[in-house]
Amino acid sequence: MTELTTQQQIEIEAAAFRQLVAHLRQRSDVQNIDLMNLAGFCRNCLSNWYQDAADQRELEMTREEARRYIYGMPYEMWKKRYQKETSQREYDDFERFQKEE
Repeated sequence: MTELTTQQQIEIEAAAFRQLVAHLRQRSDVQNIDLMNLAGFCRNCLSNWYQDAADQRELEMTREEARRYIYGMPYEMWKKRYQKETSQREYDDFERFQKEE
């Protein structure tokens, strides 16, 4: 592998992050509960990490601002457009996975 400079690594990581965000915006059919059950994180987790990164750099960012960035629109609007009701099975899976952690 090519030896990367710190700046190159930052740029590559940032590009990969932007691609992940774009992919999640495009795949609004994938519900957050599904992401949590399969991968252990969801769009809300990602927005919390985004806000945490801003906080660590002493940059002011609200939870809603972070969610707007990740979702590409206000969170409440995304929920109304795309969020489906969680089935009992999905909820049970979520509870089971949470206990396993």
